[in-house]
Amino acid sequence: MSDKFDAVPAAVGPRLRELRRRRGATLTSLSETTGIAVSTLSRLESGHRKPGLELLLPLARAYQMPLDELVGAPADGDPRVYPKPITRNGMTVIPLTRKPGGLQAFKQILPAGLTTGREPDLRSHEGYHWLYVLNGRLRLVLGDQDLVLSSGQVAEFDTHLPHWFGNADTRPVEFLSILGPQGERVHVRASYRPDELHHG
Repeated sequence: MSDKFDAVPAAVGPRLRELRRRRGATLTSLSETTGIAVSTLSRLESGHRKPGLELLLPLARAYQMPLDELVGAPADGDPRVYPKPITRNGMTVIPLTRKPGGLQAFKQILPAGLTTGREPDLRSHEGYHWLYVLNGRLRLVLGDQDLVLSSGQVAEFDTHLPHWFGNADTRPVEFLSILGPQGERVHVRASYRPDELHHG
């Protein structure tokens, strides 16, 4: 198997197939709802197509479920067993992928007031980061840009660029992160332009 195939989060395809069958939908009807070609849906379910955002976002809307649930629900084994949350510097990190290497997905939760009054401590490292705000408002510092992302907004950046994120206000914030190795990009058909983001 190629490295690219190894990078596909293994649980997503079988999970999507199971969801579709449980709802009695055909590939054709799902294609009509989402605008995704039948052949692409088939390859996604079989694990031969990488589950990029241009596919996952319309599927999450079609199934009327949160994106993190669509990505992270167990595909096999005991459905009551979920990955164990990790706490780092007060932030809760829930791994959503179970396979080392390639793209890694996490749900991250910053408790209320975690970064209030804290000076941003910008870091840089190898890789590529995509994040999607589920709830609350996230302050994201990217180099000399200071941004505030609200629920439903997306950011993506090369992690060589010094960056930091925290609470934009006193409330908690939850976001979904997908981290990839250098050169591994999540392909997005539509994204927010910098001038559409609110500056903090």
